[in-house]
Amino acid sequence: MPPSDVMVPDAELSVVRKSLPHDSAPRHVTGSAAYIDDIREPAGTLHIAPGYAPIAAGKITALDLDAVRTAPGVVAVMTADDIPGANDVSPKLLGDDPALAGDTIRFHGQVVFIVIAKTRDQARRATKKAKFTTVAETPIIDVDDATDLVLPDYAFIQGDPEAAIATAPRIFEDSFRVGGQEHFYLEGQIAMAVPGEAGEMLVYSSTQHPSEVQHLVSHALHVPSSAVTVEIRRMGGGFGGKESQASQWAVLAALAAAKTKRPCKMRLDRDDDMIMTGKRHDFRVDYRVGYDDEGLLQGVDVTFNARCGHSEDLSMGVVDRTMFHADNSYFYPQSRVLARRLRTNTCSNTAFRGFGGPQGMVFAERMMDQIAYRLGKDPLDVRKANFYRDGSRDRTPYGMQVTDNLLHELVAELETKCDYRARRAEITAWNAQSRILKRGLALTPIKFGISFTLMMLNQAGALVHLYRDGSLHLNHGGTEMGQGLFLKVAQVVAEEFGVDMGKVAITATRTDKVPNTSPTAASSGTDLNAMAALNACKIIKDRLFAFIEEKWQVPRSQVKFRDNQVLLGNRVMSLGELANAAYVDRVQLSSAGFYKTPTIAWDRDKAEGRPFFYFAYGASCTEVTIDTMTGEMKVDRIDVLHDVGKSLNPAIDIGQIEGGFVQGMGWLTTEELVWDKQGRLRTHAPSTYKIPAASDIPEHFKVELFESDGARVDTIYRSKAVGEPPLMLPISVFCAINNAVASVNPGTVPMLDAPATPEAIMKAVRAMTAGAD
Repeated sequence: MPPSDVMVPDAELSVVRKSLPHDSAPRHVTGSAAYIDDIREPAGTLHIAPGYAPIAAGKITALDLDAVRTAPGVVAVMTADDIPGANDVSPKLLGDDPALAGDTIRFHGQVVFIVIAKTRDQARRATKKAKFTTVAETPIIDVDDATDLVLPDYAFIQGDPEAAIATAPRIFEDSFRVGGQEHFYLEGQIAMAVPGEAGEMLVYSSTQHPSEVQHLVSHALHVPSSAVTVEIRRMGGGFGGKESQASQWAVLAALAAAKTKRPCKMRLDRDDDMIMTGKRHDFRVDYRVGYDDEGLLQGVDVTFNARCGHSEDLSMGVVDRTMFHADNSYFYPQSRVLARRLRTNTCSNTAFRGFGGPQGMVFAERMMDQIAYRLGKDPLDVRKANFYRDGSRDRTPYGMQVTDNLLHELVAELETKCDYRARRAEITAWNAQSRILKRGLALTPIKFGISFTLMMLNQAGALVHLYRDGSLHLNHGGTEMGQGLFLKVAQVVAEEFGVDMGKVAITATRTDKVPNTSPTAASSGTDLNAMAALNACKIIKDRLFAFIEEKWQVPRSQVKFRDNQVLLGNRVMSLGELANAAYVDRVQLSSAGFYKTPTIAWDRDKAEGRPFFYFAYGASCTEVTIDTMTGEMKVDRIDVLHDVGKSLNPAIDIGQIEGGFVQGMGWLTTEELVWDKQGRLRTHAPSTYKIPAASDIPEHFKVELFESDGARVDTIYRSKAVGEPPLMLPISVFCAINNAVASVNPGTVPMLDAPATPEAIMKAVRAMTAGAD
């Protein structure tokens, strides 16, 4: 697409770049937005509940389901032996993640059988009647005990980091933990399957990847993909937890529907959902660093030890992205970034907003803090000294050149706006006279790459119909999980035809309308689907331009679509009048659009290429107070400046930034996952797992969009992705806590793990106090 198509002056735009409300907002707040559990159930719908063994590792030597089958309301029970096709719900049919386990159990909560009953309550009660005879093995829970790999070790190596570190003026090495995170979507995992008259299957699935659900259901049923249609209008949150892991429940619902010839629905209980589904990957990070007396890095050698769980799932892409973002915003002259993907007897970890990037960035920011505290410098000064710069300091550890660097100007603007220097001086003075309460301040940047690093996923399709009355029907492969994707794509379509938003019908994602789609993930939903929709619009408009020129002798240059009208030189008509005239002349008014991201390439085997189309930038400054007697922490102030290019919808984007910040803050402060020695998840409900509440958000929470000329590549109307990058902004919260702990004993480096719970803060404070003694 030529740049002129997207370099439209703001004054000429009527829909794009406007703060329009979310298309489903009124239905969200009134409770009328229909989710899968709100769909009217067809007559005779049956309900499914999962059954699992009481162990986390070992063998099932006998399984007695007689009492289950005769329980009240039970219609059928299914085990692995009842699956007609592939017993596999892994992405790309990797073969290591069965829909129903056989005699080998690899984590506590692994589904062994399903009960199909007249009511959900009857199905759940029946599962408890199963009698297992097992031989338990000692489960491997922690990466410290794991030796088996789900994938071979993988590394980026630039130069000779070992020699660079050895000859550096200053050296240190360290290890710390970065915790996982439960997705805690409001709508849990759910699917409903409705069998057709000739063996086809309609599946309603709360999924971010309808095409993958279609693919896996077809393989499990042993039918062609064309016999399976997957539909999703909206999700009540996904955050990556429904990219690959929605598939199992859709497959089980379809298997049950095929067996019983009746509609079947499966909705996981919250506890089962948390026990059975994967989380954000947690890591032990080991590293050695060489730097000079000014804090400039000389060499970095870091190993990310990832707990992947019992199967591969998405661990290749997730942990690769951890590696891609191990530099965050900093130039590593010579480096080795190594990842080890370790198999454990826990649920298989999966995609989570940021897709591994946040874990890599936390390492980079902790390293900056450590250098600063060792040198007695302000951490912001060390950060700025190590920023990427044009020239010889613009290559990432994976060899990509950073050509769109906004770090210096963006961080400088936030530093001024939030009065960082004066507040730093004031907090230092305050901490000197306050023995128990300590305050911390941190300003941290982000540089996040936008594109799927699995190249084939960087494509999208869309379908646009123009009807004779001038109304438009829009469908595309993206999924709506509350982030406003449908609205943004519809804004593009409305802008192209010069009509109000009410003229564009937003419809559910369906695999029989737009096939072979990529997941809505990697922050690429708008970039890909809006471009595909734009291309569909342009095909229709090209036909209309040709029709206008032939019928009225008006050249394309004199035709404008705007203000719900079409201007043809001196002639004015409504879009409906034009569409009807074109229909009478037999002009096709429907088109499929397609888009693939240009210029990107990544050869994983050679570890070379340009994996990202562009980078999104941002920075946040956070102030906190900790109580050194209890470990309690309070966030006092947040200031954010974030780069979204030329925003398609500023209101939606600011909402995404605010939500991403709070979710990331929860990951780094309160959300702690705990397994016991038997491999059972103990934090499997809201009573034991704490997400942020409204009271955790400070009164001063200021979010601004960075003013720029937009993306320096041809994105949709020069906008940038906004879904994932904001989740890394609250690393400033973690670093501010670290800063407060450091004030307990200035000159000593805090040893703080993430999440920085009260227990972790107390542990770090006591270590600092011991150092003082």
